[in-house]
Amino acid sequence: MPASDNVGLPERLKALRKQKDFSQQELAERASVHYTHIGRYERGQAKPTTDTLRRLAETLGVSLDYLVDGATDDVARATFEDRELLRQFQELQTLDEEDKRIVKTLIDAFLAKRKIQELMAS
Repeated sequence: MPASDNVGLPERLKALRKQKDFSQQELAERASVHYTHIGRYERGQAKPTTDTLRRLAETLGVSLDYLVDGATDDVARATFEDRELLRQFQELQTLDEEDKRIVKTLIDAFLAKRKIQELMAS
């Protein structure tokens, strides 16, 4: 991995870990990495392998592109202000497709109801 690809990775990794409320040990366990490596990655003293980056990104609920170079596709996910809602959405990603479809239908129904109420009030 070229050095330029690692710029910002330590800061993103640490911020995402804290956002998920993981200790370095917990992140390491969840991503199948030795805990001492997490500290080295966060300090910029070591560069994770591509396989390790994939596991970290998956564990942290972001794309590999965002973790490595801050690709803007995941900016909303990384800067989402309601941390509890973000955590819930991240957990939803682990559901099977049918359960995801049901949750999306419920959200759509709630938002449609809200719009109808707003239209009726105006």
